[in-house]
Amino acid sequence: MDSNFENSFSKLQQYVEKENYKGWDPYDGLNSKVFQAIPFIKNNRFCRLVWIQGFKKSPLNFRKLLLVTKGYNSKGIALFLSGYCRLYSIEPTEKNLQKIKELSTKLLEMKADGWSGYCWGYNFDWQARAFFQPKNTPTVVASVYASWALLEAYEILQDKNLLDAAESCCSFILKDLNRNYDAEGDFCFSYSPLDKSIVFNASLLGSRLLSKMYSVTKNELYKTEAKKSVSYCVKHQQSNGAWAYGLQSFHYWIDNFHTGFNLECIAAYQKYTGDTSFETAISKGFEYYINNFFEADGKPKYYNNKTYPIDIHAPAQLVITLYELGVIQKEEKLCSTVLNWTIQNMQDNNGYFYYQINQSVNSKIPYIRWAQAWMFFALATYKKAFHENRIV
Repeated sequence: MDSNFENSFSKLQQYVEKENYKGWDPYDGLNSKVFQAIPFIKNNRFCRLVWIQGFKKSPLNFRKLLLVTKGYNSKGIALFLSGYCRLYSIEPTEKNLQKIKELSTKLLEMKADGWSGYCWGYNFDWQARAFFQPKNTPTVVASVYASWALLEAYEILQDKNLLDAAESCCSFILKDLNRNYDAEGDFCFSYSPLDKSIVFNASLLGSRLLSKMYSVTKNELYKTEAKKSVSYCVKHQQSNGAWAYGLQSFHYWIDNFHTGFNLECIAAYQKYTGDTSFETAISKGFEYYINNFFEADGKPKYYNNKTYPIDIHAPAQLVITLYELGVIQKEEKLCSTVLNWTIQNMQDNNGYFYYQINQSVNSKIPYIRWAQAWMFFALATYKKAFHENRIV
């Protein structure tokens, strides 16, 4: 593999291992001990929203000053685990094996209790426009990434506890998440058990795990319910192939990496169930994706109609989307151009990747889940694709 990519991955791996996979997050502002010590603002929805957005959008990191400590994030741990599983498939070393064991154990320890199955949330209170999520409230997003990583670890370790935990998450998805139905009986899974939001990529992630577990167990319920969720989301695909983030009025934007999520999940449904009903949706969506979110020099746009802020999530998801759709060889030039641009413009000399680049002030805070975990998984996937001769 090109030394530029090898060196980039090596520096990132050294950084995350030195940090022991702990770090800050764009949304962890409510973990501030200063904020938590003031009841009036702590219990006020508007204050929570302003505080968390202030932390997220500030290019300066106030976390040490305002007593926000670094922590483990379940989705971040899951992405690191998936990355090491892909590394192990091409470099079956004792070190990589031990990392898989270590991170699998950590992920199981972090599960949320009190629900119908294994599930995971985030290590911070989270105030969004649509809802408030207390710390460790399970979400379909964190839960699916965690379960998927455990399945990848199971294939290597053959520890049935990992397989059982992943399947248990299907009970969480089917029994604890709320649903929004349409007239035909198709539905969208909610983001968490505490809300009724309609977010397409979140619902499709639920379908992704259900379809994967169908391929393992042949439980027809998993396939049936997964298809209803996919069908609901495909009905809301626009005629040009795009998806809005969701259906709430403040969710009606079209962005880069959530489009990639949608495509990856629908492709996974087809792969694991054998049902190719949604091939046209994938084809239209993919053409929209590669034609609207990446500039000629490799710069990844955030929105379909706006470049900035350039978010590290976008180039990371491109690699994964291309790999999972089986087109990384066909789109090798796009992939390498975007990765080269990202390494040159968004990787620090210390190895970590920046959060966002803006037209004026950049955010170079080394977020562990949002930036490092995603790029670790993406570059491990790129290495795997090269090893499989999908990239030459």
